[in-house]
Amino acid sequence: MIRKLALSALMALTLGSAPALAAGGGGHIQDYAFSFEGPFGSYDRAQLQRGLQVYTEVCAACHGLERVAFRSLAAETGLGLDDATLRAYAGTFEVEDGDGGYRAAGGPDHFPGSSLETAPDLSLMAKARAGFHGPAGLGINQLIHGMGGAEYIASFLTGFTGEEVEEAGSFLYVNEAFGGNVSMAPQLFDDMVEYSDGTQATEEQMAQDVAAFLMWAAEPHQTERKMWGFIGVIFLTLLASLLYLTNKRLWAPIKDEAKRG
Repeated sequence: MIRKLALSALMALTLGSAPALAAGGGGHIQDYAFSFEGPFGSYDRAQLQRGLQVYTEVCAACHGLERVAFRSLAAETGLGLDDATLRAYAGTFEVEDGDGGYRAAGGPDHFPGSSLETAPDLSLMAKARAGFHGPAGLGINQLIHGMGGAEYIASFLTGFTGEEVEEAGSFLYVNEAFGGNVSMAPQLFDDMVEYSDGTQATEEQMAQDVAAFLMWAAEPHQTERKMWGFIGVIFLTLLASLLYLTNKRLWAPIKDEAKRG
């Protein structure tokens, strides 16, 4: 517990002492195989729960999730937390009580915002970031690979080279995924969290887990949209077939008469 608090304090000091980002031109993004990709993909519940753990123990010290309500963690197509676990987890956060004080958060409340002005809120980060860029104006890579927001996050977290650059009295860190220097120091190190399901907490595993969780935070209803989209395609296909057959039946007598004439 002391180690986790120390890491959180270190992150807050590091992020607060420098500007958010230095100019970067875009770098290499690894194409990870996430379970939710493709027209029939869905979220991996175990991975989302691991990602929530990484967010809570590593990211929440600085970054918020203002647009995510705690009760959404119980969604069956998402993390699927039971009521007791949900209430216990929400209770570890404090929200304003409306009378100038604070109270323990509950299901209807939202995650707190970012604690630092230089730390962006992560609610929509996976949708705001495009990982794959195609030729200008064509978007070929986006068509093939998708936008790649989750891939960008995972690649960013694992993209630190270990090099440091000092600019205007602040230390910046070289990141291959960003394609330049960033003020955020590397945050993930092997075994810095202990997964309850026994998964080995490597740097890359944690990066993919928290990236998947942030994808869910940005698109909590993605699975339902895909399901209804598939149903819509089936319905439209049947409707088009019926309209085609009806059209043939209605025009058949006229065509026969025209042939005889």
